[in-house]
Amino acid sequence: MGKRVMDIVLALVVGMVMVVGTVDGFEVELTLVESAVAKGAVCLDGSPPAYHFDRGSGTGVNNWLVHVEGGAWCNNVTTCLERKKTRLGSSNYMDKKVTFSGILGNNQKRNPDFYNWNRIKVRYCDGASFTGDVEEVNPVDKLYFRGQRVFRAVISDLMAKGMINAKQALFSGCSAGGLTSILNCDNFRALTPKTTKVKCLADAGFFIDAKDVSGANHIRSIYNDVVTLQQSLKSLPVACTSKLGAQCFFPQYLTPYIQTPLFILNANYDSWQIKNILAPGVADPHGEWHSCKLDITKCNSEQLRVMQVFRAEMLYALKPFETKPTGSMFINGCYAHCQTGMQETWLRDDSPRLNNKSIAEAVGDWYFDRAMSKLTDCPYPCDSTCHNRVFE
Repeated sequence: MGKRVMDIVLALVVGMVMVVGTVDGFEVELTLVESAVAKGAVCLDGSPPAYHFDRGSGTGVNNWLVHVEGGAWCNNVTTCLERKKTRLGSSNYMDKKVTFSGILGNNQKRNPDFYNWNRIKVRYCDGASFTGDVEEVNPVDKLYFRGQRVFRAVISDLMAKGMINAKQALFSGCSAGGLTSILNCDNFRALTPKTTKVKCLADAGFFIDAKDVSGANHIRSIYNDVVTLQQSLKSLPVACTSKLGAQCFFPQYLTPYIQTPLFILNANYDSWQIKNILAPGVADPHGEWHSCKLDITKCNSEQLRVMQVFRAEMLYALKPFETKPTGSMFINGCYAHCQTGMQETWLRDDSPRLNNKSIAEAVGDWYFDRAMSKLTDCPYPCDSTCHNRVFE
């Protein structure tokens, strides 16, 4: 095609889905699951759930990658009412097209193991990582807490579109979607054919049960509220909830009970967790952490010391998972959050590496049983391959 031109756009029609391609990604149109409404499987505002779907081809035609987007949680009626007026609570506000790249990309060189699979991005619109299941709807606020029904309705719709014939499947997600891929990992396994090879991948979903800089456990309060509001316990493994209750919303307590093979990918200095678990605004009223949270190079020595303690807490929380024979992990010493959906961190010449292995290579080796590894990194700032986030 001659020399590389970044602004060249190719329009392709795949089935009934319009796909617009660029050099590092391509756009895929939104699909509404209208049939889910009759089942009560709806977003917070009662609108139908949705996903983006790029069909597989060739050797990947019977392989499926289902990836859930992130977007935190709502933990009370007030925050859920705010959320239902956004794309995270209503399909009425969702972008009609999103860009697929990284693990969702269709370029063999940039995504060698999954490029020709059926690739789906599930939109997140329930506010509880697809665990809520409340029958009653308050006539005043009209909030629907039906995330578990949405999850099952979306999988059912994909089954009807060919996933019933899946030979291989990978259930993944980023952030709150990464938590979804942990909380619903065994549920996904149960909904797919017994003959299908199923594994789960959690990207930036290993949120830890840790105190903030004021000494309070802010995230535990939020998770307790989410679980209570949306009656999430009934969607989680009874083996865990019968002993630990709402704590099972934290991966560190739930992963020992997960039966399906799981890969945990996380930055040791997860930028979302540093900003919202370690140093949330409520624990930092004078904004002493403001610059540090925007750019890790702006952190002072005391803040870096506290972050090293947080790193140690995450590694300790991962200890039980390290003993699981079917589990694998890639914990890099970066200030980042979500590394599978962007080409620069998934697989590129300058992408993050551990033991000279990229994230894409580590995930592929684990999924296809080429190699099993549990990789952890040295403390910041030793890893020169990191793509550390800088926020505006």
